[in-house]
Amino acid sequence: MRYTAEAFGQSLGSKIDKVGGSLVAVFHYLALFAIGATTLWSAGATFVALLSKTHASINDILLLFIYLELGAMVGIYFRTNHLPVRFLIYIAITALTRLLIEDVSAHHALSWGVVRVSGAILVLCIATLVIRYASSKYPSRADRESEA
Repeated sequence: MRYTAEAFGQSLGSKIDKVGGSLVAVFHYLALFAIGATTLWSAGATFVALLSKTHASINDILLLFIYLELGAMVGIYFRTNHLPVRFLIYIAITALTRLLIEDVSAHHALSWGVVRVSGAILVLCIATLVIRYASSKYPSRADRESEA
């Protein structure tokens, strides 16, 4: 059997694609593991710091919710290989809620900053509604194949 330069190039290209795909997958899982471990470490450190206080504030509890959402997002990504964008929006909503509570409790007065942060939270809630509606009305190809 005679090999041509074209066949050799295709064979080499195929092998390079396989190695490249494997390297990307390894990096992907290592990065996910690092993000998950860092989230767990940060949540644990925050919880230990909370135990030394006399009480937990609402900001502390909301910070733990942010860690919970990050952990859930990493866990879902490990299982499904899909990044749930809604979880990022939930994290943003929780972070803005923390900011809003800090601002109001520090200044004890309403300001345009409170209105802007509240408006941002509203926009994120509407974005979540749109994403949920769109995913139920127009499921992805993978969702349709799993139902069949």
